[in-house]
Amino acid sequence: MKTERVMLSVSIAVALASLPAIAVAQASTALAGLNTAEAPRVTQTVDNRVVSTLGNTHLALIGALTPTAAVADSLPMNHMQLVLQRSALRKSALQSLIAAQHDPSSPKFHQWVTPAEFGENFGITDADINSVKSWLISQGFTVNGVYPNKSQIDFSGTAGQVRQAFHTQMNRYTVNKVSHIANASDISIPSALQNVIVGVAGLNDFRPQPLHVAPQVGQFNAGKRNFTLKQASASSTNSQANPMALAFTNGARGFVPYDLNTMYNTTALYNKGLTGKGINIAVVEDSDMDVSDWPNFVSQFNLGSYGGTFMQFQPQLTPSTGNCTDPGNATGDEESIETVLDSEWSTAMAPGANIWVATCNDAGSTNFFGGVYTAANNLINATSRPDIISASYGYGEGYTDTASKTAIDLMWAQADAEGISVFVSTGDSGSNPSFNGSIINGVGVDANSFATSPNVTGVGGSDTADVLDGTTKKYFSSTLNTVYGSALSYVPEITWNQSCGNTTAAQQLVGLTALQFCKNALIYDPEGLYATSESGSGGPSSVDRKPAWQRQVHGAAKDQSRDLPDVSLFAGSYGGYSWVILCTGDYPCAQNFTTPVVLEGGTSLSSPMFAGIQALIDQGMSKAGLSTDQGNAAPTLYALARSEYGDATGAVPSTLAQCDADNGTKGTAKCVFHNITGGGNSTQCIEVEAFAETTPDCYFYGTIANFEGFYGSTKIGLTSTSATKYNPTTAAYAAQPGWSFANGLGSVNAGNLYSAWKAFVNAP
Repeated sequence: MKTERVMLSVSIAVALASLPAIAVAQASTALAGLNTAEAPRVTQTVDNRVVSTLGNTHLALIGALTPTAAVADSLPMNHMQLVLQRSALRKSALQSLIAAQHDPSSPKFHQWVTPAEFGENFGITDADINSVKSWLISQGFTVNGVYPNKSQIDFSGTAGQVRQAFHTQMNRYTVNKVSHIANASDISIPSALQNVIVGVAGLNDFRPQPLHVAPQVGQFNAGKRNFTLKQASASSTNSQANPMALAFTNGARGFVPYDLNTMYNTTALYNKGLTGKGINIAVVEDSDMDVSDWPNFVSQFNLGSYGGTFMQFQPQLTPSTGNCTDPGNATGDEESIETVLDSEWSTAMAPGANIWVATCNDAGSTNFFGGVYTAANNLINATSRPDIISASYGYGEGYTDTASKTAIDLMWAQADAEGISVFVSTGDSGSNPSFNGSIINGVGVDANSFATSPNVTGVGGSDTADVLDGTTKKYFSSTLNTVYGSALSYVPEITWNQSCGNTTAAQQLVGLTALQFCKNALIYDPEGLYATSESGSGGPSSVDRKPAWQRQVHGAAKDQSRDLPDVSLFAGSYGGYSWVILCTGDYPCAQNFTTPVVLEGGTSLSSPMFAGIQALIDQGMSKAGLSTDQGNAAPTLYALARSEYGDATGAVPSTLAQCDADNGTKGTAKCVFHNITGGGNSTQCIEVEAFAETTPDCYFYGTIANFEGFYGSTKIGLTSTSATKYNPTTAAYAAQPGWSFANGLGSVNAGNLYSAWKAFVNAP
């Protein structure tokens, strides 16, 4: 195994070597005619006695909490990140460049820049950086380095130095029985520096969670060709039957790569020799995996002949700041299921691609997104960079401090300008992504702050419709093939929603509306033990504005916000019937599945799968003699969807109805998108009386006397944009023709997407 890992690393290194040369060759065209020269903006003497407060530089939730203790001044605070404020001139110039890079009629189309060129043209001036560095050093901090993008400074110190320099106290707070560290108030800095500093990213140790559902362990039943679940999730250990779930007496279904390849028609591209070969997909993580898992997965599903490679490593800056250390957990009993899922299912869709598992310890970053952010940011600022990045983590904008959000959006804009395609999971809890595995309470509609940048593609979650509508025999064979697959074709999809708010489940199972379905459920579940917000997430950004390309398609929300998701792929199923199979250290895959395996789902699955589809497109563009890298996929996806769905204001073409996912294979052979119009991601939400909280964007339909037998009187409802009425218009959110908050543009036929993409970029 050690030899195999060395060989894989060598093959990756060979692939890496060519990347910088390509970027340099294109740089002169990308920057031609661009004038971003400016004078230093620090023009006054830096005086610590004259300070200005930077608004929104502490977490809003802290205001409602009482600290349990002050942090000792001696507490080390390593690798904090000072986020620098770029000028309006340079922000505007970057937006113009990125727009041109995605315009096939522009001479700058797909002409990308390097990190150094990005810093020189779109960062802040060297003189201003030196002024900020000098001040940090004068306050006793150690400056570890300046990022090549000239927009971030990595520095270290102590809590006492933070208190003295930034005029804020570091305290301990208890949230959900867990002790956290955070700054108590907004920071202040010398007024002479306020034009060039956004804030210090994070200054807290709150961390978002990976966006996958609770893993299950299943034992294959060869006679029934399905899995018997061996390990129930925490939410289903109660002996009372779930009144909203189907009685799946025949076991659970485990999808394998063949099934999703068939559904989304990546097989058509494999037949053309497009497997992702030569394309580097990075999955960014904060914990390691057992490196034996990936070759086990490849062997189990006969993917080895495609020539894909794997490498797990810690990406470093040059020169290194030391901010990315190995998080460990690379053994079967400690590994991250998220990391396993991302690496294996990006390979499932692009079996010839090089998979980079880039991991950094959370302890190396004070950005809200911790090691995941560090891994991505170091890759984007490195000499050798990936073609594609997938990130399966998220939390709402309402929980992300301003400096961290600014740094995240800057990072993704830089990736786009460099030609890197980024895919981010939108979340697993309906209209607010911060409640994965829980239920929305105390807050309203929100969107994943890691995915709302206009420079990434947000990927939501879908469910196959065959189980609820009784058409499984039409779309799946009764026997498994040699790679354990059974899918026969595309399978109609609905929004992934495991709550009683699932309109399709309500209608198909009991012939009721979702609202009545939920009311009836209270009769059988009086303590709300099965209330959940588990669903693909979507919603409007409260920070980022809607880009022009998102306005142009039928169904686009008439708002000014960057809206999620952009697209969707399979993530899970109502009642927990359908999953994907993982090969893990504790549960390795054996021939014919004679031993138990892990079953998983969530939008953490959807994002790396779409990254895999992008790798197939990248390889195809390269073979056609065009730029391998395509940058953010979303502008192209929306342009293609406009042709199929119609624009936001004009008459709709016949292909809008023709490409409805409900049609399955009937008349959809030429469709690029499967427009998911069934279901929605409106889920349950609660308001706990004992918490003295208010839950906005929730239509309450009942009261639980003692929620979960512990929390006391609790109002329960469904997420809605109206507190007084609930219907398809107010539900947050219903699927609809065209774009929707439930599923974005829908899912894709990869073969048709590739053909349409080629035509859009004028490929020969």
